[in-house]
Amino acid sequence: MDSVKDYFLCDECKNRDFVRIYNFSVRFRSVNFSDDLMYDEVVEERYQCTRCQKIFSKPKIDTRLRKMINKRPKSVVATKERG
Repeated sequence: MDSVKDYFLCDECKNRDFVRIYNFSVRFRSVNFSDDLMYDEVVEERYQCTRCQKIFSKPKIDTRLRKMINKRPKSVVATKERG
């Protein structure tokens, strides 16, 4: 079977190169049984296009990749039927 490689492309400029951006934060919350605050450390991961600087979240990238996966078998089958 032949191999086909599809890339996630930026919506704005069609670039395929991205850099990872991390945000680090602490989320505080109160609890009923204590006067102390509870906290969670949060790391947010985003990706920025190296050409136009548009930022994408990981869930948005995952959604688009799933669409690419679902679309590919149909186009491969259609090509083989024509060929």
